[in-house]
Amino acid sequence: MGPTGVGKTDFSLSLARRLSTVIVSADARQVYREMKIGTAPPDEQQLAAVPHYFIGTHSIHERYTAGQYELEALALLETLFVSHPVVLLVGGSGLYIDAVCAGMDNFPETDPSLRAMLTERLQTEGIESLRLQLKQLDAASYHAIDLKNPQRIMRALEVCLSSEKPFSQWKTGVMKKRPFEIVKIGLQRPRGELYARINARTQRMMDDGLLEEAEKLYPHRNLPALKTVGYTELFDYLDGKTTLEKAVQLIRQHTRNYAKKQLSYWARYDDIQWLVENGEWRIESVF
Repeated sequence: MGPTGVGKTDFSLSLARRLSTVIVSADARQVYREMKIGTAPPDEQQLAAVPHYFIGTHSIHERYTAGQYELEALALLETLFVSHPVVLLVGGSGLYIDAVCAGMDNFPETDPSLRAMLTERLQTEGIESLRLQLKQLDAASYHAIDLKNPQRIMRALEVCLSSEKPFSQWKTGVMKKRPFEIVKIGLQRPRGELYARINARTQRMMDDGLLEEAEKLYPHRNLPALKTVGYTELFDYLDGKTTLEKAVQLIRQHTRNYAKKQLSYWARYDDIQWLVENGEWRIESVF
């Protein structure tokens, strides 16, 4: 695990070759096949070098949750461990990593039409309306979740409305036992180096056709999967709300902000072996 842009892909490929194993992706956006540039998935050569799972396996038109990922990833691991004593889980999505390592709470099934209704309200009434309703229904969740994240707010609301029980009361915080040993390795770089890598990667994405990809996805811009850094900024440009230069600048800035959030998320864990390096990673450092 590690923040976006730190170099997880190259390091994990070297480690997978060293261990003669495969890679299971734990990235909440690389799972979507339509987002081939903006999510920086492994390229065709890298995918051919080491078998990968959960890269481009789902469509942006499907609703896909961390709970579904938990079930699918565990089923996959059960088969992989038959022939591989070690499997690499690689990604930057803390919720997906937690889903495999600790498990998700068993939330109730919700009606898809309810999420559609909340999405429509978000578009017509704005996020503040949803925030106020969540505050009324579940003050504990209101004060605990990221109120800038519409997906988190809608998820809490749909559970509250469908179960007639506060979302916070469904969260047990109980860690599920897994039938395998877990070793957590975190990658870090000095802040200046990490930010320089993020800025350079943003430019490479633009050179590789990120704007053209965003133009193709523009008709579907309201789908939850596309509420993602790199796309939302270019959608604003396509809407005439900003210039292309400003949009690219915001992609860099928002990606750096996301990297800080990732590191803050993992700061609460004391079972991560953090590797801090300048330049190239040394795979020998994890043995």
